[in-house]
This record gives sequence, structure tokens and C-alpha cells, in this order.
Amino acid sequence: MAKQSETKLHALDYWQVARNRYAVILLTFALVFMTALVIAYLRPSEYLGRVQIQVQREARDIEVFRETGSVGNLGSDQLPYMTFMQTQFEIIQSRETLKEVIKNGVDAAGNLLDLKKSWGVPSDEDAYRILKRKVETQDVRGTDLIDIEVYDTDPNLAADIANAVADAYRTRRQEEEQSRAQKALALLDQQIKSQEGRLEKARNNMIELMEELNIVDLSLGEPVWLRGSQPNTGTASLVMAAKQREFAAEEAIQNLRSTIKSLTQLEGAELIKSAVDLGVKNETLNSGWSEYQTLELSRAALIDSGVGVKHPKIVNIDSQLNLRMNQLLDAVETHKKALTTQLAMAEQQYENSKESKERTEKMSLQERKQNVRYIEAKKEYELSKEMLNGMQSQLAKETIDSAGQRTPLVIHELAEPQDVDKPARPNIKLHLVLGAAVGLIFGIGMAFFLEYLDTSVKSLDEVEYYLDLPVLAVIPKDINVLHKESGLSPDAEAYRILRTNIEFNRKNADANAITLVSGGAGEGKSTTLVNLAYVCAQGGYNTLMIDGDLRRPQLHTFFNINNSVGLTNYLTTDLQLEDVILQTAYENLYFMPSGILPADAAGILNSRRMSELIADVKSRFDLVFIDSPPILGVSDASVISSEVDLTIIVIQHRKLPRGMLLRVKQAIQNVGGTALGVVLNNVDVRSDNQYQYYTSYYTYYAPRNLDPDMESGSIGSPKPGSKLASKDQNNLSAEDKF
Repeated sequence: MAKQSETKLHALDYWQVARNRYAVILLTFALVFMTALVIAYLRPSEYLGRVQIQVQREARDIEVFRETGSVGNLGSDQLPYMTFMQTQFEIIQSRETLKEVIKNGVDAAGNLLDLKKSWGVPSDEDAYRILKRKVETQDVRGTDLIDIEVYDTDPNLAADIANAVADAYRTRRQEEEQSRAQKALALLDQQIKSQEGRLEKARNNMIELMEELNIVDLSLGEPVWLRGSQPNTGTASLVMAAKQREFAAEEAIQNLRSTIKSLTQLEGAELIKSAVDLGVKNETLNSGWSEYQTLELSRAALIDSGVGVKHPKIVNIDSQLNLRMNQLLDAVETHKKALTTQLAMAEQQYENSKESKERTEKMSLQERKQNVRYIEAKKEYELSKEMLNGMQSQLAKETIDSAGQRTPLVIHELAEPQDVDKPARPNIKLHLVLGAAVGLIFGIGMAFFLEYLDTSVKSLDEVEYYLDLPVLAVIPKDINVLHKESGLSPDAEAYRILRTNIEFNRKNADANAITLVSGGAGEGKSTTLVNLAYVCAQGGYNTLMIDGDLRRPQLHTFFNINNSVGLTNYLTTDLQLEDVILQTAYENLYFMPSGILPADAAGILNSRRMSELIADVKSRFDLVFIDSPPILGVSDASVISSEVDLTIIVIQHRKLPRGMLLRVKQAIQNVGGTALGVVLNNVDVRSDNQYQYYTSYYTYYAPRNLDPDMESGSIGSPKPGSKLASKDQNNLSAEDKF
């Protein structure tokens, strides 16, 4: 069987615990409810004085210059809502506020409240402690409203105190605001004076550097948004002009070099044509080239017309072409020399521009180095001036704001005396409802706490888990002795189930000597044995009951038989078995009384004579049941368990702890006994729903449905041909045997 945690209960199990311990729940409920009722009626009547005020987080009605969310405003309006309200609660109930009420509080008529006299206390401290307990504050959710509540047995005094507390709180807030404003203005004025000194020092330092470095700052005095980072002295423009001249000279050199290179690489007509294409400014070259081209066209026309190359016209034109070519080449050479001269001049100009630029840059760098100190002094001066202007502006704002009317709170509702017939406390109905709720909760909690402390057996699962033995039967509570009841009774069905389980759980049919043991007295062991033996006899088994409890024998009382002669007599004398076994008034049921009680019961039972007795009755009877004393109290039961074939443990429901039940099983095992199973006795099936499945025969059991013949022999009787059946048929009748 899987282990189940005790804390993992089903909803029905919780309901079952409440049903089983309903007396504890009702008793606890009654005690708590009556206590609440007594307290409610004995508590003196108190009346409520309530003032409703609205708290202003920033206590100024006039805020001329202040901007929302300004950095300088770190007042109470920056606090979270709950923190701010909780702070006001503490201020209202603080010692200073309440002491002000005690000293200067007045009533509705303007008379001084003498709380010490009203409450009969000698000192202000005693009055403060009483007032502290009476004043309560709470907020109206989602608003800045606060309710100040005062409870007192005098309705007029409660209202006057509530109004006085509101006045004291308002006065204290006003004084705090005024004090804070004055301190802030004084501190700000002190900082302005200190800043003026720093500004004067920065101004003098800047002027000294201007004179020392001979700096003319053209931007000084201009608005901040027009000023540059450095004074404008013209050096930067000189540097830019020098760089531009250098770039122009370098560009001219590149152009001249490119032109000279182009003219140097060509010859003849290509050289002249290239020079013309480059746009050389030479009159001889430009006009001569045109004439040269005209002559070439004329020569080509004559050739085309059929004139020969030796013709005088052709010769004359060739002569002119040669002359023009020589003139053009001379002009190109002259231009090349001029270009070379220009290149030399451009290179010299480039060098001069470069030197000028370097000198200008060095001068500018030196000037900038000298201006660093001045720039820093100038920035310090400007920053100090801006800070001073801001502080002076803030001082003006604070001065105007501080002159405004301050209203730290607004009283929306003054306290009025309550009707004498309608006190605020105690609320009888509320006390009773709370008393009933607390009583019920506490009662249920007490029931479950007792259930948690209770380590007794509560269920079949617990028995089978802790003892590792099967539950043979569940015997309901308040079952009487069966043979004394008239007619058929459904109570017998539990013992018929026990009889059947014994038959099917014993491994050997010859194991018919059985003893019933229990951990303590009063668990119903003897009653269980008698009813089981009676049901077995009804089922056709020859059944013998032996009263082995030689300390407090009980079996003879069930049949009104004298126990003066019985087991002890047989074990200590030479009596025959027939002399100590009696037939009861019921068929198949026999009984051996205990006999005279000996001094050493364990010694008598632990004898060869006892072993021979058990062996003898096993052969004569189908079933032998031996009663025994509690196994944890004396050693007799252990001796009997070692002699018989099987031992059945009788456990009373919700009586012994689980630890004692384990000791019962260990006591049987320590003497070599065999525990067949457990009978769970005296179970209240009406309060424990889980057992109703095992005793459901009460629901449909009806005597008219039973056959008398079946009740007398067929139900639970041995099958034909079985060992018990043959034994019953072959044996003689009881009258013949005894």
C-alpha cells in the first residue's frame, strides 16, 4: 500500500474530522462567543468625535514664479502618496501635537480644555498617554482627506478634543512652513553674498590678463549667444590668406610643368600644332601657323590639278613652307624658354608663400597659447555672473512666495457631539458577529490541532500500513452479545465477515487454535471472542472457547456459568478434559472456564500440560478460541500466542497510539507467534464515513430476506467433503464425548 501523508487530506476527510470533534468545536465556539458577549456588555460606552481635514502637500496659496517640478522644490509634494499620508498620521499623533492640545486646547465655547482635571490625572505625561490611546487617524482612500477620530465616554469632550487636535496640527504645520521658508531665505541670501565675492575676484583676474597679454577681446560685453570661444584678433584671417597664396603658387607650378612637358615631347608640325592648341600667346606662332596651313592647301590643290612636283609653282610653295616651318619652330623655342623662366619664378613664389604661412601659423599658435589663461578666466567670470543672476532671481521669487498666505490644511468638517443614546463603541452586533466568526475558526482550528496530536488508529489504511497486517473485520460501535439478542440481528454480519476472512486467510486448515489479544484492557477482546465463537457455531463449526485470562476472567459472565472448575484445574490436577469442558445452551458451542485463579498464571500456561491440552482440543474441535489478558500488561498473552496456531489482534478504534500497536505485534513475533490479522473494534460508523463501505449491510439487511435454514447451517458452513465437514460428520455428538 502506498504511503499517504497525514497532511494530504481529502475534503471529505476534513469534514470527517469536524464531525468527529464537533463537541470541541461547539465548546470552543460557545466559550469565545460568550467571552465576546460579556466583553461587549461590560465595556463602557464611548462616543466619537470626528474631524475631516484636507492636507495640502505644498502649503502655499500664492506661487508667482515657482514652476512645477523645479529642481529646487524638494518639499512634501515630492513624496509618494502613501508615504506622505503616513507621515501626516504620525505628526498628528506625535508627542508635540498632543502636548499642544493638553496645554492650549480649547472647547467649542473658547474655554481652555483641562484634560488632566477631566481625566483625573496628576501630570501632563499621564494625560498624554491617555490622549495617545484615544486619538486615531485614517485616510479617505484616493484623496488627501484625513479623518481625525477621538473616542471618549463624554460626547462633548470627544468632539472638543478632536477639534483641538486639528487646530494643533494646523498650527504646527504653519510654524514649520514659516521656519523652513525663513531658513531657506537666509541661506540663499548668504550664498548670494558669497557668490558676489567670487564674481568680483573672477572679474579682476580677467582684466589683469587682458592687460598682461595685450588682448583686445572684441566679443566682451556681447550677449552670450553671440560670443565666440576666443577673442577675435585677426590672426586667423592672416593664416587663411597665407594658405591660399601657397595653394595658388603650387597650382601655377603644376600648370607650367605640365605645359613644358607637353611641348618638350613633340617635334615639327605636331609641336607647332600642340603649342597652338595650348593657347600660347605668340603673334608669330598664331599667324604663321595659319599661313602655313594655307600654303599646304594650295600645294595640295595644284597636285590634284596635275601639276608636277618639279613645277615652279610647287617648288616655290615648298620653299615658302620650309621658311614658315623654321619661323614657327623658332617661335615655339622662344616660348619654351619663357615658360621655363616663369616656372622658376613660380617656384620661388611658392617657397616665399610657404615660409610666410609657417611664420603666420607660429604666430597664431603662440597667440592661442597666451590666450588660454585669459579664456579660462573669462569663462569663470561669465559662469559666476550667470550663477549670481540665477540666485538673485530665486531670492526674489522666494521672497514673494514667502509673503503669500499659508494654508497647510483645510478643515472640511468639524466634530459635533454625538447623541447620548447612540454611542460609537462598543458595537454589540459587530462584537457578536466577530465573536461567532472567531469562535468558529478557533474551534475548527482546535479540532484539527487535537486531530494532529492524536496518534491513535483512525483508519484501516493506518492499521495496515503501520502493522503490515490485513484488517479482518470492522466491528461497529455498541454491538451487544449476539447470543443474548432475540431474533436475527444485522450486528452478526460483521462477525460472519470475520469468520470468513479467518477461514480464507489461514494457510492451513489444521491451524484452528486461535487466540485473541489486545494491547490494553477494555478494547472489547472478550466480547469479540464470544460473538465470533457464537457465529462460528451457528455456521456449523464445533467451536470451543477457552478462558485463558487467568487474572481477570470474563467469558463465564457471558453465559452465567460458574468458573470454579476449569483450565487451571486441568493444568494442575489429573482431571480429564471432559470434566472441564461445558456445553453451552447453543448448538456446536462449548466452553472451558478459567478455573481457580493461580498465583503464577504465566508459569501454569507455559507448561507441557498446556501444550498437550491445545493439541488435544485441536483434534476434537473445528475451531478453538482462547481468551487472553492484555499482551502489554502481563506475559500470559505472549505465552498463549506461542502455543496456538494463529493470533488475532483486537484494536479499539481511536484508543491506543500507533507505537503501542507496534509493540503488540512485536510481542507476538518475539515469542514465535503468528499474527493472522487485526479486528478493528468499536468503530462509530455514523461519524466515520469511510467505514460505511465495510458495514453497508446495515442498509439493506432485512430479516425477512433470510432463510432460517441458511442461518442455522448453510451460511458459512463447511463445504461437503472438506476437512472440517468430515471431522464434524465422523465425530461423536457432544453428549457422547463428554
